[in-house]
Amino acid sequence: MDLEVSPALTIPASELGWRFSRSSGPGGQHVNTSDSRVELIWNVADSAALSDEQRMLLLSRLDRRLIAGVITVAASEQRSQLRNREIALAKLAEIVAAGLAPDAPARRATKPTRGSGRRHLAAKQQRSATKRQRQRPPAE
Repeated sequence: MDLEVSPALTIPASELGWRFSRSSGPGGQHVNTSDSRVELIWNVADSAALSDEQRMLLLSRLDRRLIAGVITVAASEQRSQLRNREIALAKLAEIVAAGLAPDAPARRATKPTRGSGRRHLAAKQQRSATKRQRQRPPAE
């Protein structure tokens, strides 16, 4: 079952590794007898599905999630191992797509308008007058 991240990138199933263990989530007595927790493992550094440019981009952007060039995604939300497998695949696709997404354009600094500056000062004066009204009158 290949993982389609985008129309341009599909990770073959042969590169994906699975590990199963007992989950601590929902399931009642059933949870103690079945391996429903799923860990999906993908080696980014050695993947043949990526171009050199994509590999370098993922290695730099996902460096905090990678251990020796390998990314691991865990899922244990559902009682069913099959559903947890689907969730893990979706999580990995989302992480990889976010890592390959282009950078957002840099924010252009703008100056406040003259009207907004006036409204800001008027609000400050109003607040100051309100606080002045709360003071004790001077003793004369």
